[in-house]
Amino acid sequence: MDASLHPGTIARLRIPSRALEGCVYAYLWRDLAGEVTDPSAPALTEAQCQSWFPATPLCGLSWTLSGRVRELGLGGEPGDWLPAGVLGGPRSGPRRFQSTPDGRAFMVAIRPEALQAMTGLDIGALKDRMVPLSVIDDPAWRALDAAMRDAGDEATARRTLEAFLLPRWRTVRAAVLADDPTPRGYAGWMQRLALRAIAAGHGRSVRQAERRIKQWSGQSLRALRLVSRAEAAFHEVRRLDQDDDAVIWSALAQDHGYADQAHLCRETRRLSGFSPEELRRRVAEEEAFWAYRVWV
Repeated sequence: MDASLHPGTIARLRIPSRALEGCVYAYLWRDLAGEVTDPSAPALTEAQCQSWFPATPLCGLSWTLSGRVRELGLGGEPGDWLPAGVLGGPRSGPRRFQSTPDGRAFMVAIRPEALQAMTGLDIGALKDRMVPLSVIDDPAWRALDAAMRDAGDEATARRTLEAFLLPRWRTVRAAVLADDPTPRGYAGWMQRLALRAIAAGHGRSVRQAERRIKQWSGQSLRALRLVSRAEAAFHEVRRLDQDDDAVIWSALAQDHGYADQAHLCRETRRLSGFSPEELRRRVAEEEAFWAYRVWV
């Protein structure tokens, strides 16, 4: 799905090959230096070169193939420029990034339990952090990092990554997945993770299952429930917008298990940085919210 608003940019999400189901959740491609077919189109503004992302239970691998990217504070305070290849853990809140106008990036949303099984990383230690890929102390991963930075385009980056991940995923898949296919959406994934935690090992108490979930995902079961509920509510808002139906926030809150509309507003602001109505408007009108549009 292409979700750009400016004619000179590309923003899209791709689903991974079936062989990587349960490992890679999605690929995202962001290109600010695409060919402008309309010569009268205005140049990108600084705001249009930004990207807003909400909280997520997923981990991320990201390679900047051209240009540079740095993180901004939620108020716009500039941070340091990031390495070309970075690894991000689960996020408990929103993040904001700034790219140079020639920026092109290939991003991978990867399930934390799959990443943990393939690398041995402590996912909890990665929560709310972005680190260089060199944190994975493995020459093969360092070679992947170099190959991805040299990929040049989206198709080559995807082929390179899948050729690397497929043999590693096959060796751990049976231990990570109990059934096939893996459900899409945070809610289905969370339920599958909980069932696996209950069935694993000899200790099957609720507390022991929750410890396993936190070990695999880096977050508590409660945190996963909150973000899965928010995703479901967001998808409902997008569906209503596409059908030109009115969004009644109090009814939406009730339908998705919030105590009331104020509870929905607090949770939406905590996970995205905005009230539900402001987020809805920004997603519809602002280039920087492309990640929300592709996630539908």
